[in-house]
Amino acid sequence: MALPPSTANWHWKNKNVTQWGRNWLTEELTQLNVKGDSEGEELTITSMYEFEGDVELGQRKSKLITIYDCAVNLEWSGKASDGSEVTGRLDIPEISHEITLDKSSDYQYSWSITSGSSAAAEALVAMAKTRAPPLLEAVFNRFPIALIETHGKDLTISADPSRSGTPAPASASASSTAPNASAETTASSSASAAPKYAVKKEAKIVSVNSATITVDASFMVAADDLFSLLTDEKRIPAWTRASAKSEAKPDTDYALFGGGVTGKYVSLEAPNKIVQTWALQSPTWPSGHTGTLTTTLKQSSDSTKITLSLTGVPLGMEDEIKRNLEGYYIHGFKSIGLGSVL
Repeated sequence: MALPPSTANWHWKNKNVTQWGRNWLTEELTQLNVKGDSEGEELTITSMYEFEGDVELGQRKSKLITIYDCAVNLEWSGKASDGSEVTGRLDIPEISHEITLDKSSDYQYSWSITSGSSAAAEALVAMAKTRAPPLLEAVFNRFPIALIETHGKDLTISADPSRSGTPAPASASASSTAPNASAETTASSSASAAPKYAVKKEAKIVSVNSATITVDASFMVAADDLFSLLTDEKRIPAWTRASAKSEAKPDTDYALFGGGVTGKYVSLEAPNKIVQTWALQSPTWPSGHTGTLTTTLKQSSDSTKITLSLTGVPLGMEDEIKRNLEGYYIHGFKSIGLGSVL
């Protein structure tokens, strides 16, 4: 018997659509044309010669969330004010959810000329640097909407997929604030208005064949700050985008992602290690079963490496849980402006 939509949409799911993302951006960007004030002066993006990165659509508790971070390299051709033909390249190192939707930073554009340089050619590029960005960013703003409209139906079992996980881009006139402060203030406000999530009493212990999943990343942040983001009830909503419960003391209950993940703190060694039981509140996670999540933070001179090791992952759920640890923990930290180290 099929699960009802409310149940089927509860658990975490991800769909990788990187090839679709590349094709969509190629089609949309290679149509762009900008014109200068001088007669005949214009520049057109002609092709995308390189694409790097990933594009995914995730679902958590019936909410669709866009997860993407990619770089594109474009070729362009144009005509300068003196009638000469000019060609060049445009490199955009990051097109991401964080820039488009969270406004964590500004887009960066690197323009270069591959044909012979001249005063007229340089003037053409100067014109494009001023007039092309609004057109490019209009495309980037449409990207998450197209992503949901095209692939949302594959993840959400309902008549109309929810977009609450991916808000519409803020207007260009919105005031800019520090990304960390903005994210934490907004998330904390929404969390304070949301009901507190009570952690369910554990059902009888069940025996489940299981595996261990480990993911890691390095961020340009101090270990004590990252430890605080992981445990402080007021700061957790900044990167989870949902309400949280956390006293950060041994033998106390916690709840993340609006109650989607629950458990109990086992031990905390600030700022280096957190051990906690971990259970996914989903029909796919066995009732009464808990895993153990061990988080270690190792600080170096300019960054901190975080390692998440989850034992007790039911066999058959390894890929799903790994994608979600990466998507909702690691990507969550990136979403509030924590710079990652390659």
